[in-house]
Amino acid sequence: MTPDLTVLALAGLLQALQFGAYSVRANMDVGLGYSMSARDRAPSRPLSDQAGRLQRALNNHFEGLILFTLAVVCVELSDQNSAFTAACAFTYLGARLLYVPAYYFGLRPWRSVVWMVGFTATVLMLISALI
Repeated sequence: MTPDLTVLALAGLLQALQFGAYSVRANMDVGLGYSMSARDRAPSRPLSDQAGRLQRALNNHFEGLILFTLAVVCVELSDQNSAFTAACAFTYLGARLLYVPAYYFGLRPWRSVVWMVGFTATVLMLISALI
């Protein structure tokens, strides 16, 4: 497996870990009864700030993962994988690993800076597939 595909698999596992972290925290906030219900009504207890941040970080990774997956597919199918694309892929993953605690702890402006590093690495992968 190429480094780019390895990082894509690791990013998928990170997504699963983020989902788990959010689920545990949200269940603690709203209660197991609501979590297991059909959720036809709003919860009687709101999400904590931390659960809300974990949820937003999870959703943000879903969005970023779409573009990153597209970049990896373009690089792989065009046989353009290289040390540069591998470095971009690992940069993306590193940024995503740092993004979750930066968001959780409300680290401003670092959360945005870390996000931009990952986004830039993804865009550079896409550009590299075109040249």
